[in-house]
Amino acid sequence: MGTVRNARVNQGGPKCAGIVGLGLIGGSFARGYAQAGVRVLAWDPDDDVMTAASMGTVAGELNDKTLGECDIIVLACYPEACIEWLEEHAQALADATDTEAIMGPVVIDTVGVKGIVCDRAFELAREHGFYFVGAHPMAGTQYSGYAHSRADLFQGAPLVLVPPAVDDALKLELLGQVRETVRPLGFGKFSVTSAAEHDRVIAFTSQLAHVVSNAYVKSPTAQVHHGFSAGSYRDLTRVAHLNPQMWSELMIDDADALAFEIDHLIESLGAYSRALKDRDQRYLENLLAEGDRIKRALDDETSH
Repeated sequence: MGTVRNARVNQGGPKCAGIVGLGLIGGSFARGYAQAGVRVLAWDPDDDVMTAASMGTVAGELNDKTLGECDIIVLACYPEACIEWLEEHAQALADATDTEAIMGPVVIDTVGVKGIVCDRAFELAREHGFYFVGAHPMAGTQYSGYAHSRADLFQGAPLVLVPPAVDDALKLELLGQVRETVRPLGFGKFSVTSAAEHDRVIAFTSQLAHVVSNAYVKSPTAQVHHGFSAGSYRDLTRVAHLNPQMWSELMIDDADALAFEIDHLIESLGAYSRALKDRDQRYLENLLAEGDRIKRALDDETSH
C-alpha cells in the first residue's frame, strides 16, 4: 500500500505532524509541535498564512506525497472543510496505511461538533482503509486566526476523543496512539465518549454560552455601560466576540441540542421575570438560592 509508518509511536513522541488549517487551533498545534522539536507539515488555503507559518514553525507542505511521513494529521478547519479534505485525500491516506499491521498516520479533527464530522470520517476510513479518531481540544480564546495562535494553548486543557466503532483491541491502540502523538502539547485530561453524547453536552457547555453572551450585549443599555461595569460584565461578555461564520456552522450542525438548551434557559429566565414583575421577593430569593445551590454542588463535584 505504498510507504508506511508505524502507528505505534515510541515514547519519544511523534517525529512528524501534519496540520490542515492554520487558524487559532491549527496554528497552536503547529507552534506547539514545532516548539517540542516535532517536524511540522501543513496546508492552509491562505498563502500569506503559509508564508508566516514557514518562518520557524512549518517545515514543508502537507500533500498527498508527504502525508505518509506524518505520525498524526490534525484537521483544524470548519466541519465541511474537514470532510472535503478527507474525501479528497482518502486514497493517499489509504496508500500510506497498512491496516493489517496497524501502520500509518492517525487522523484526528478538532471540530467543536462531532456527529457530522465523525459519521462521514468513520465511513471514509472504513471504505478506504485508514485511521480516524474524532477529537475536540477544550481550549481557545475569543480571537481567531494564526496571528493569535500560541504554543502553550493546550497546556493542561482537556481533550475529548471519539473513537470509531472497531474491536476493543484496535480502539485501545488508536486511543493510545492519539494520546502519545499529542503528548508534546501538554493536554491535561483525556475523555472518551460518543459523538452524540459529545454534541449533546457541548451545546450546553460551549455553544449556549456563546449565544447568551452574544445576545446579552444587544441590550440598548450596553451602549451606556462604561463606568458601570466590572468583573461580572467582562466574564459574561468575553465570548460575545466570536467568528460568526464558524460558530453558525457549528451551531446549525448541533441545532436540536442547542435549541433545547436555549428553550430551557428561556423557561428559567421567565421565572425570574415573573418574580420581578410581581414584586415577589420571596420567589426571587428562592430562584437565586436554587441556582446558588446547584453551582456549589457542581463546584464540589469538580474539586473531588
